Amino acid sequence: MDAFLQQPLTAFFTKANATKGGGLYRAAIVAQLAEVARRIQDGVPTSLKARVFAATADLAALAGWVSHDCGRYATAQRYWAYGTYAATEAGQPDRGVEIVTRMSHQMIYLGHPQDALGLLDVAAAKANLPATRALVASQTGRVHPALGNERDAERHLGAADELVADGLGDDVPEWVAYFDAAEHAGARAVSARDLRGIGRPRRASAHFTDALALRRPGFDRVKVMDRIGLAAALFAEGNAEQAAAAAHQALDDATRVDSTLVASRLNTLLDAARPYRTADVNEVRTRAADIAAARPTTVAA
Repeated sequence: MDAFLQQPLTAFFTKANATKGGGLYRAAIVAQLAEVARRIQDGVPTSLKARVFAATADLAALAGWVSHDCGRYATAQRYWAYGTYAATEAGQPDRGVEIVTRMSHQMIYLGHPQDALGLLDVAAAKANLPATRALVASQTGRVHPALGNERDAERHLGAADELVADGLGDDVPEWVAYFDAAEHAGARAVSARDLRGIGRPRRASAHFTDALALRRPGFDRVKVMDRIGLAAALFAEGNAEQAAAAAHQALDDATRVDSTLVASRLNTLLDAARPYRTADVNEVRTRAADIAAARPTTVAA
């Protein structure tokens, strides 16, 4: 248990997941969580309770995320539910809030925006830290476009803008430190993409460009997703030549990441490229389809 509390494995797996995707390490992460859960059932000394459950929440959040990234959606929800329980036992409500935003992300991904908003309403009521409040606002602003709610999207994204601009604090917990200006720019990019054709025109490509410029080292998977998103946005905006060049760079990077999230965004790229029939775009289409086919977006739970 002492070795687990030092969390070297959790830190390693978190870094590996951000770099290469969750598929490579999922079995090891789930096995670690199962062992920790077994030890908790055997009893936790009162003096260690907060530390044990805080570390367990971190591991459960990661196990849920890598399961989601492998297309095991029901399994991911179970791990996240356990993570929120562990966060409560640890006396860390904001840790539970961050996990709930992961659950909401999956609801958006699976096409259930109303369910995502319900989860985010619960999270917003419990968020205290500037970082978690900003995360919830940004995520909520990302959901509303799926419902065609431009005004609500801008209201929440604007609130996140202000929180990010004010600074998220000097002591941001490690488990939410990934949320920064780059992550928020990514949310704005997806919002702009989904709102295209509603109200005034928005250029998602500009937001994806911002996100790429702001991304810190070590977030290779999300950079790949940003690059694919940029290429898709350029196609949607009518810049086919520029889009094809961006797409080839994105596809070069996509081959090095094991992630169904990347495969899903490749399907968005394929949809955006559909109107164009030049030789270069046909090559993009072939490459993207081959990579997406190798990474099915759903597997057995």
